[in-house]
Amino acid sequence: MSKRSGRRRFLLSAASFVFSIAVVAILLGGGGWWLLAHPETPVPPHWNPLRELKVNAPVTPVTRFQLNRALANEGQCRAVLAEAGVNFEAMEDLVVDENCGIAGRGRLSALVASKVEAVETSCTTTLRLTMWEHHVVQPAAQSLLGTQVSRLRHVGSYNCRQMRTAQGKSSGWSSHATADSIDIVGVQLADGRSLTLLSDWGTEGPEALFLREIWQGACDWFRVVLGPDFNRLHADHFHLQGPGWGYCR
Repeated sequence: MSKRSGRRRFLLSAASFVFSIAVVAILLGGGGWWLLAHPETPVPPHWNPLRELKVNAPVTPVTRFQLNRALANEGQCRAVLAEAGVNFEAMEDLVVDENCGIAGRGRLSALVASKVEAVETSCTTTLRLTMWEHHVVQPAAQSLLGTQVSRLRHVGSYNCRQMRTAQGKSSGWSSHATADSIDIVGVQLADGRSLTLLSDWGTEGPEALFLREIWQGACDWFRVVLGPDFNRLHADHFHLQGPGWGYCR
């Protein structure tokens, strides 16, 4: 991603955040709280910060506020996924040590419109992945490839290990050690085509455009996104990570 594109994304994200805060402040002031909380409020749910996140609702500046609230509450996170039809089977939390484990653990096998090979991950990673699949991956497949994504291909989420860098192993712990990230290697399309980052990222044509669009779109739903242009360790996958300061490369 170019510096100009990265700066533009940052400014848009910052403007969206400021706007969300302003909307909440204005609406909650005076009679705003009553207006929003009333069962028959005229404010659409996707514009109402007091309403729960719905995956299939249009994205507005309030969506980020609703998403963050769901990410912070496991019960709400699971409820949002269930309402969207995501197959995320609840499991007991995994506690290994201070560095490894999975909070909000579950077995994911299907998103809104695409399947995935069953994988143990966290509710927060699943929710971010769900928003990406519904609002980025499927629309891009329809507009650029004229079909739907039937399966997202991955190489795992949880892995109790330290970070790997181009220079070798780091002393820091990977976000995979807490299932706060997942690695996507490609997609299976409903028309039978199979796309992989290793084979299709550097080509020309709609397949490569699709992969680049969903990579860039992932930056709207994950805080750290690394792809083939980052380094050789990511030549074959997108690293999609929830926690972080915001890095898209």
